[in-house]
Amino acid sequence: MGLFSFFNKELAIDLGTANTIIIYNDKVVVDEPSIVAIERDTQKIMAVGKRAMMMQGKTHENIKTIRPLRDGVIADFQAAEYMLREMIKMINFHNSIFPPALKMVICIPSGITEVEERAVKDSAEQAGAKEVRLIHEPMAAAIGIGIDVLEPIGNMIVDIGGGTSEIAVIALGGIVNNKSIRTAGDDFIDDIVEHMRKQHNMYVGERTAEMIKIEVGSALTQLDNPPDEYAVHGRDLLTGIPKEIKVNYSEIAHCLDKSINKIETAVLQALEQTPPELAADIYRTGIYLTGGGALLRGLDKRLHSKTQLPIHVADDPLRAVARGTGIALKNFDKFPFLIK
Repeated sequence: MGLFSFFNKELAIDLGTANTIIIYNDKVVVDEPSIVAIERDTQKIMAVGKRAMMMQGKTHENIKTIRPLRDGVIADFQAAEYMLREMIKMINFHNSIFPPALKMVICIPSGITEVEERAVKDSAEQAGAKEVRLIHEPMAAAIGIGIDVLEPIGNMIVDIGGGTSEIAVIALGGIVNNKSIRTAGDDFIDDIVEHMRKQHNMYVGERTAEMIKIEVGSALTQLDNPPDEYAVHGRDLLTGIPKEIKVNYSEIAHCLDKSINKIETAVLQALEQTPPELAADIYRTGIYLTGGGALLRGLDKRLHSKTQLPIHVADDPLRAVARGTGIALKNFDKFPFLIK
């Protein structure tokens, strides 16, 4: 162990477009929206995470809210560094007198470039990391839902996050083929905002659209257990006066159809590129759905009707990637797929 290990703290980080989850000592210690509020004049951090989310769309001109990640990659380097630093401060390291030496495993989309990988590493190092490894999201998701990724068996993971949908076939500790598309939860929100504007002459913000997605979001126009209608408040585009209308799941399913179609097409393309022996495995094992998008009502049935394969939704799809990243952290030197 030695004295150094006492000061060495290990963190597993799911740096997501929508949410950032940090695991320390096998526990989720931070689960916050990936957003920061900054004072324009002084560049001082006003809030991070949930508090910054509450400010979104409600700020005056001297405060701006920034989402540092877009489409699964860092869009604002400085804001990402601020956010990571502040979220690490939320962790109680049992009142360490000296700043701990941080060792991190961070998950990244499988389709990002080397430059984008470097940006993630640099942000982590600027936020205080002494050693950083990266892991691809589909691999982390597979580990998180309990799949033995080192076995010679093919498994297909569909991880629908906020910025990207990752579709990957995994075997023998590696990604055999993958498809990473920038159609995911954020696109669902944009679809809902656009639908409310066109169909109801109502302008709603991102937070309201997110709530509509959670409350009545659906991939199918016919559900066995439909949710109740949801009352939406926004601004009338014709009069400028706030108003309320009610929306149902069937209407939202229609407006999300185009984006879900893109995800289905990507899944079919990934299956087409899968070697025959692994395709035979996937016929038996099915497709595993993770990420926040996996919670969309009826998505599993829709994918099943498209592929005719068994679809398994992870028990806690929002945290599957974070859990897998935590397991990879424990096996820092054993897993061959951790990117140095």
